This record gives sequence, structure tokens and C-alpha cells, in this order.
Amino acid sequence: MDFGNLGENAIFIVIILGIFGIFILFRRRSPDRERPEMVRNLLTEVRINQALIETFHQRPKPRRFEMTTWLLNRKKMDFFEKSLQADLKSAFTLAEDFNRQLKAAKKAKSADSKLGFDLEKIKEPMANSKKGLEDWLLAHFGGKEPPPKYPTITDYLFGGR
Repeated sequence: MDFGNLGENAIFIVIILGIFGIFILFRRRSPDRERPEMVRNLLTEVRINQALIETFHQRPKPRRFEMTTWLLNRKKMDFFEKSLQADLKSAFTLAEDFNRQLKAAKKAKSADSKLGFDLEKIKEPMANSKKGLEDWLLAHFGGKEPPPKYPTITDYLFGGR
């Protein structure tokens, strides 16, 4: 191989790598930018879980509660007030217990997998969580949904998150 032209092109390679490095540094996500998205996703999960509670007895097969956002971000919730943190923890702990019981019933191939599930005790923490999340969004963004994030030129060039 001929590496004679490498010295001439090294400046361009360093400049391109420097530009990519700058974009990587500026693309780091600060907690202030991450929070609205996390709260919106958490609120969506709570709404889905409330719908699952309301339609539980109408379904032929029970469906597991959504918990992905909670499991990924439960240690990052220190910006919420203590009562909302307690409601979220209570609601998702009960949901996790329900999912565990449902998995055990399916594994045992129980004929009626709906037996033994008391969904009344999860309704109140879910409702309190929904109200608390909506109030947080209302206090910080003036609405129950955070403002939309419009794509920038770097999102088009390098893909947005």
C-alpha cells in the first residue's frame, strides 16, 4: 500500500474527526432535556395501565401492565415531589406483582388466570400517579403534554434521538 498521500490528507481527516467530536459533545443529553420525554412516556404507561384495569374483566386473556419506562428510569425520579414518588412506586410495585402473578398463572397453565387478582388496590395509586404527572407537566410546561421538539439541522444530518 502507498501511504505517501496520507500526510496530505491528514489535515482533512483531523478536521472531520474534530467536527464529529464536537457534535458528539453537544449531543449529550442533559437531565433537563430528558425529563419531559421521560414524564410523557411514564404518563403514557400510566394511561395504558388504567385502561387495562378498566377492561380487565372484558378481556378473554389478561394482559400484562406496561412498565418499561418505570424500570429504565425509576432511579432518576428524584426531581418529583415525595408524594408523587411514593404513588409511582406503589402503583408500579403493585403492577409488577400483578405481572409476576400473571406469569406464574400462565406458566402453571391455569384454566382461569384471572382468579385472585384484586385490581381495586392498584386503581388509586395509578389515578394519583396520573394526576401527579399531569400536574408536573402543567406546572413546568403549561400543558398536560410537553411542547413538541422540532428537528434541527444536526438531527437531519446525523439522526435525532
